[in-house]
Amino acid sequence: MQQASSLFTRLEYRLAQQLFHIRWLPRSPRTQRLTMHLFQRCADAGHPAALSLYGHMLFHRGITPQDKARGARYVMEAASSGDPRAQYQAGQIYEHGCTQYPRRDEHAVTWYARAGEAGHPLAAARLAMAYQGGELGLAVDPERAAYWQERADRLAGLAALDTGEGETRH
Repeated sequence: MQQASSLFTRLEYRLAQQLFHIRWLPRSPRTQRLTMHLFQRCADAGHPAALSLYGHMLFHRGITPQDKARGARYVMEAASSGDPRAQYQAGQIYEHGCTQYPRRDEHAVTWYARAGEAGHPLAAARLAMAYQGGELGLAVDPERAAYWQERADRLAGLAALDTGEGETRH
Protein backbone atom coordinates (compact mmCIF):
# COMPACT_ATOMS: atom_id res chain seq x y z
CA MET A 1 0.00 0.00 0.00
CA GLN A 2 2.93 2.36 0.71
CA GLN A 3 4.17 1.95 -2.86
CA ALA A 4 0.70 2.69 -4.29
CA SER A 5 0.45 5.75 -2.04
CA SER A 6 3.88 6.90 -3.21
CA LEU A 7 2.92 6.39 -6.87
CA PHE A 8 -0.29 8.36 -6.33
CA THR A 9 1.66 11.18 -4.67
CA ARG A 10 4.13 11.29 -7.57
CA LEU A 11 1.24 11.45 -10.04
CA GLU A 12 -0.42 14.23 -8.06
CA TYR A 13 2.86 16.14 -8.01
CA ARG A 14 3.24 15.78 -11.79
CA LEU A 15 -0.29 17.06 -12.29
CA ALA A 16 0.35 20.01 -9.97
CA GLN A 17 3.54 20.82 -11.90
CA GLN A 18 1.69 20.70 -15.21
CA LEU A 19 -1.07 22.95 -13.92
CA PHE A 20 1.53 25.34 -12.50
CA HIS A 21 3.57 25.60 -15.72
CA ILE A 22 1.02 25.32 -18.54
CA ARG A 23 0.72 28.71 -20.19
CA TRP A 24 -2.40 28.06 -22.26
CA LEU A 25 -4.51 27.11 -19.25
CA PRO A 26 -6.49 30.08 -17.93
CA ARG A 27 -5.22 31.16 -14.53
CA SER A 28 -8.59 31.06 -12.84
CA PRO A 29 -8.82 31.17 -9.04
CA ARG A 30 -10.27 27.66 -9.17
CA THR A 31 -7.27 26.29 -11.10
CA GLN A 32 -4.87 28.04 -8.73
CA ARG A 33 -6.65 26.61 -5.68
CA LEU A 34 -6.54 23.11 -7.20
CA THR A 35 -2.83 23.46 -8.00
CA MET A 36 -1.96 24.67 -4.51
CA HIS A 37 -4.13 21.95 -2.97
CA LEU A 38 -2.26 19.28 -4.95
CA PHE A 39 1.11 20.73 -3.93
CA GLN A 40 -0.01 20.78 -0.30
CA ARG A 41 -1.19 17.15 -0.41
CA CYS A 42 2.13 16.08 -1.89
CA ALA A 43 4.14 18.10 0.64
CA ASP A 44 2.08 16.66 3.50
CA ALA A 45 2.82 13.19 2.10
CA GLY A 46 6.56 13.98 2.27
CA HIS A 47 7.29 14.33 -1.47
CA PRO A 48 10.77 15.98 -1.46
CA ALA A 49 10.28 18.27 -4.46
CA ALA A 50 6.82 19.30 -3.24
CA LEU A 51 8.21 20.10 0.20
CA SER A 52 10.79 22.37 -1.41
CA LEU A 53 8.56 24.07 -3.99
CA TYR A 54 5.39 24.41 -1.93
CA GLY A 55 7.40 25.42 1.13
CA HIS A 56 9.16 28.11 -0.89
CA MET A 57 5.83 29.42 -2.24
CA LEU A 58 4.25 29.48 1.21
CA PHE A 59 7.24 31.14 2.83
CA HIS A 60 7.54 33.88 0.23
CA ARG A 61 3.92 34.31 -0.86
CA GLY A 62 1.99 33.21 2.20
CA ILE A 63 -0.38 35.76 3.62
CA THR A 64 -0.53 34.70 7.24
CA PRO A 65 2.37 34.14 9.64
CA GLN A 66 1.14 30.54 9.94
CA ASP A 67 1.56 30.08 6.16
CA LYS A 68 5.10 31.43 6.33
CA ALA A 69 5.95 29.23 9.31
CA ARG A 70 4.55 26.13 7.60
CA GLY A 71 6.47 27.04 4.43
CA ALA A 72 9.72 27.35 6.40
CA ARG A 73 9.03 23.99 8.06
CA TYR A 74 8.50 22.33 4.67
CA VAL A 75 11.70 23.88 3.30
CA MET A 76 13.70 22.69 6.30
CA GLU A 77 12.32 19.17 5.93
CA ALA A 78 13.27 19.10 2.23
CA ALA A 79 16.71 20.54 3.04
CA SER A 80 17.30 17.86 5.66
CA SER A 81 16.41 15.20 3.11
CA GLY A 82 19.14 16.51 0.77
CA ASP A 83 17.32 18.73 -1.75
CA PRO A 84 19.93 21.32 -2.92
CA ARG A 85 17.32 24.00 -3.74
CA ALA A 86 15.78 23.61 -0.30
CA GLN A 87 19.24 23.71 1.28
CA TYR A 88 19.86 27.06 -0.44
CA GLN A 89 16.44 28.27 0.73
CA ALA A 90 17.26 27.11 4.27
CA GLY A 91 20.42 29.22 4.10
CA GLN A 92 18.31 32.19 3.03
CA ILE A 93 15.84 31.61 5.86
CA TYR A 94 18.63 31.51 8.45
CA GLU A 95 20.47 34.45 6.88
CA HIS A 96 17.44 36.73 7.01
CA GLY A 97 15.54 35.09 9.87
CA CYS A 98 11.84 34.65 10.47
CA THR A 99 9.59 34.07 13.45
CA GLN A 100 10.14 30.33 13.60
CA TYR A 101 13.80 30.35 12.53
CA PRO A 102 15.66 33.41 13.89
CA ARG A 103 18.74 34.70 12.10
CA ARG A 104 21.70 32.39 12.72
CA ASP A 105 24.69 33.06 10.51
CA GLU A 106 26.41 29.76 11.35
CA HIS A 107 23.33 27.80 10.23
CA ALA A 108 23.09 29.88 7.06
CA VAL A 109 26.73 29.10 6.22
CA THR A 110 26.17 25.38 6.88
CA TRP A 111 23.13 25.21 4.58
CA TYR A 112 24.81 27.29 1.86
CA ALA A 113 27.86 25.00 1.98
CA ARG A 114 25.71 21.87 1.73
CA ALA A 115 23.80 23.32 -1.21
CA GLY A 116 26.98 24.57 -2.90
CA GLU A 117 28.65 21.17 -2.56
CA ALA A 118 25.47 19.53 -3.90
CA GLY A 119 25.62 21.72 -7.02
CA HIS A 120 23.56 24.85 -6.32
CA PRO A 121 25.35 27.78 -8.03
CA LEU A 122 23.63 30.56 -6.06
CA ALA A 123 24.66 28.98 -2.76
CA ALA A 124 28.28 28.77 -3.92
CA ALA A 125 28.14 32.39 -5.11
CA ARG A 126 26.70 33.52 -1.76
CA LEU A 127 29.54 31.83 0.11
CA ALA A 128 32.08 33.42 -2.22
CA MET A 129 30.63 36.86 -1.41
CA ALA A 130 30.54 36.08 2.30
CA TYR A 131 34.20 35.02 2.39
CA GLN A 132 35.21 37.96 0.23
CA GLY A 133 33.44 40.55 2.38
CA GLY A 134 33.61 38.93 5.80
CA GLU A 135 29.84 38.45 5.97
CA LEU A 136 27.72 35.87 7.82
CA GLY A 137 30.20 35.86 10.69
CA LEU A 138 33.00 34.59 8.46
CA ALA A 139 36.50 36.03 8.41
CA VAL A 140 37.71 37.45 5.12
CA ASP A 141 39.39 34.54 3.35
CA PRO A 142 40.51 35.12 -0.26
CA GLU A 143 41.33 31.43 -0.79
CA ARG A 144 37.90 30.20 0.25
CA ALA A 145 36.26 33.05 -1.64
CA ALA A 146 38.14 31.98 -4.79
CA TYR A 147 37.19 28.32 -4.23
CA TRP A 148 33.48 29.13 -3.91
CA GLN A 149 33.54 31.62 -6.79
CA GLU A 150 35.20 29.09 -9.10
CA ARG A 151 32.62 26.51 -8.03
CA ALA A 152 29.75 28.97 -8.60
CA ASP A 153 31.06 29.85 -12.07
CA ARG A 154 31.45 26.19 -13.01
CA LEU A 155 27.99 25.28 -11.70
CA ALA A 156 26.39 28.26 -13.45
CA GLY A 157 28.08 27.18 -16.68
CA LEU A 158 26.73 23.66 -16.28
CA ALA A 159 23.24 25.01 -15.58
CA ALA A 160 23.43 27.17 -18.73
CA LEU A 161 24.40 24.13 -20.77
CA ASP A 162 21.52 22.12 -19.31
CA THR A 163 19.00 24.80 -20.29
CA GLY A 164 20.56 25.47 -23.68
CA GLU A 165 21.56 29.04 -22.79
CA GLY A 166 25.22 28.28 -23.40
CA GLU A 167 24.64 27.32 -27.03
CA THR A 168 25.65 29.64 -29.82
CA ARG A 169 23.41 30.06 -32.83
CA HIS A 170 24.78 29.79 -36.34
